[in-house]
Amino acid sequence: MIMKAKTFILLLCSLALARSVAAQQIMSWDEAYRQADSMIGRLTLDQKIAMMRGYDKFFLPGVPEAGIPYVFTSDATQGLRLNLNLPDPTMVRQIERSTAFPAPIMLAATFSPELAHRYARGVGEECRASGVEVLLGPGMNIYRNSQCSRNFEYLGEDPFLAARMVEAYVTGMQSTGTLACLKHFLANNTEWYRRRSNSIVDERAIREIYTPAFVAGIEAGAATVMTAYNRLNGEWCGQSRQVITDLLRGEFGFRGAVMSDWRSIYDWRKVVESGQNIDMPGEDYFYLTSDIRSLVDRGEITERQIEDMIRPTIATSIAFGLYDRILSGDKYRPELTDSLPAHVRTSYDVAAEGTVLLRNNGILPLRDTSRNILLTGRWIDELPRGGGAARVEGYDIVTPRAALSRLGRVTVSPKPSDEELRSADVVIITTGTYDTEGVERPFAMPKADERAVRRAVELNPNTIVIVNSGSGIDMTAWSDRCAALVYGWYPGQNGYDAIADILAGRVNPSGKLPMTIECSFADSPACGTMPHGASFYDRVRNEHFIMPYDVVYEESVLVGYRWYEYRNIEPLFPFGYGLSYTTFSIDKPQAVGGSKLSGNDTATIRVRIRNTGDRRGKEVIQLYIGEDCPTVVRPPKELKGIRKIELDPQQSASVEFTLSKRDFAFWDADSHSWRTNPGDYTIYIGSSSADIACTLKLTIK
Repeated sequence: MIMKAKTFILLLCSLALARSVAAQQIMSWDEAYRQADSMIGRLTLDQKIAMMRGYDKFFLPGVPEAGIPYVFTSDATQGLRLNLNLPDPTMVRQIERSTAFPAPIMLAATFSPELAHRYARGVGEECRASGVEVLLGPGMNIYRNSQCSRNFEYLGEDPFLAARMVEAYVTGMQSTGTLACLKHFLANNTEWYRRRSNSIVDERAIREIYTPAFVAGIEAGAATVMTAYNRLNGEWCGQSRQVITDLLRGEFGFRGAVMSDWRSIYDWRKVVESGQNIDMPGEDYFYLTSDIRSLVDRGEITERQIEDMIRPTIATSIAFGLYDRILSGDKYRPELTDSLPAHVRTSYDVAAEGTVLLRNNGILPLRDTSRNILLTGRWIDELPRGGGAARVEGYDIVTPRAALSRLGRVTVSPKPSDEELRSADVVIITTGTYDTEGVERPFAMPKADERAVRRAVELNPNTIVIVNSGSGIDMTAWSDRCAALVYGWYPGQNGYDAIADILAGRVNPSGKLPMTIECSFADSPACGTMPHGASFYDRVRNEHFIMPYDVVYEESVLVGYRWYEYRNIEPLFPFGYGLSYTTFSIDKPQAVGGSKLSGNDTATIRVRIRNTGDRRGKEVIQLYIGEDCPTVVRPPKELKGIRKIELDPQQSASVEFTLSKRDFAFWDADSHSWRTNPGDYTIYIGSSSADIACTLKLTIK
């Protein structure tokens, strides 16, 4: 009880500190742009050119002698990545440690926008303490391809789920005064020589699948956007007028600063015409050979174009008070490190609600502590985590050995004999993949890990498999032979405490898959993405010798569960799936106010859910919509509502969803606009995309 009280007090302190440093947009965009023009008018041409490019690898450009300070950015995703390799480390005063949170794919598996807000607020507070003005996240590229080794940084395959998590993340992050950066715009869904890939995507898929999360982030107030490495329909995103000016700024109304991903632009003339604002990191590199000043002298770039390019960078820093903060000496808020215990609690809560129980033959929870448990596998004394720019070291790391040894009589054996496996009452084996940016990794696990799992389930039917990975893997050879299967993702510095509590029954699992796990990669619409002769784990080297290659999104809007349902392909585990230690029932829904929708009306769908089991638990009620007689190819159903609710045994509650006509719409490629057909639609409500408890008909007039 004392520990719970302390945790509650720490959470209250965290909330109070967040309110005290809140720095949402403090000035209108129009006024910020007027002040930016005034600043630009005092700059020389060379100073304006300096404002086009980043500084010292991780700083947005500045002209200190003109009163424009450098703005510090930092890598993100699994928390604040402390940057110890800056060319000039004296430019910042970083905190000594930062929390290693669970990977965003695990955050998505919670289906909880409230946790997304807490998660981002915690990361934002650590940024503020460390003097980081812009966090280079959240990432929100759609999970199209299970072999993409950066999926762990993103929020799954469904645009609705990703949008709800992103808007909560942005508001949580920016409530601390740290600016969010939405990345990577647009259609960066493969990592094999990502600077050479050309994503060929139709306009329906762009609007319906690949941009809703970005739009949600923009509407939530995100201050910055990062463009992607890849080409989109023939032009690199970082220098594409169609991507930046027409789509991001024109259609979506974004007014903040746009930066390139690191070393991803090639033609300065195209850059200044595209709407791009900052070349990051700003250093000279192989691809970018043109000298800006010489282009100006030759009249290929005008000074006015340079002013247009740098204006949003300055206006964004003004609008969010960054320059005033830095110049007034308020750059660092070290007192926010007092919130670290609350961040650790948030990290635990995300892992507890994001761990997904995929199979359980009754072995879980492990209530009998007298049984002999053998712990083996890939992860025993090392914390599973993703790599690259997303890697966060963390502190006070809880290893699988430390957490799982609390389950009872546990023997640890990295390479057990056959007899050890056979004689154990329970075997727990940890397995999975190491995912990191810049490579594709196979759908199959490494051969040694696959052999170890197969051997364990063959020798002992009471084997519990814990998978730590950033996306789906091939589990068809053993998933139905293990006693229990737990998807633990990359769970953060104390996530194995949460996993151990789930195995012991102290926590009731409530995580849901934010993506579909296919039986075979041959079933995936992304099969064939990598060009002929390409190798997995191919590190980026001599990239300029790789010929640009096309990634054709032939499936269009049929991504994830949409694809598998439309094609009648049964996956290994469906989107939205996850087991609990209790059971729930969902009553037939009702359309409050009638089942016909016309004009600008909204429809309210009410449904009652009951915990029919014998212990308290959380369930995610998922609402999908399908058009009965579509005029174009549409998925059988699409997610349009989520509610996570906690109920005591035999307790019931009503849940409501409000739907507008836009929720029923598709992007009409002929009129280049959203269109909602009149006619009949079916509302599907259930606990996963494949487990629909009840339906309701609704008519659009």
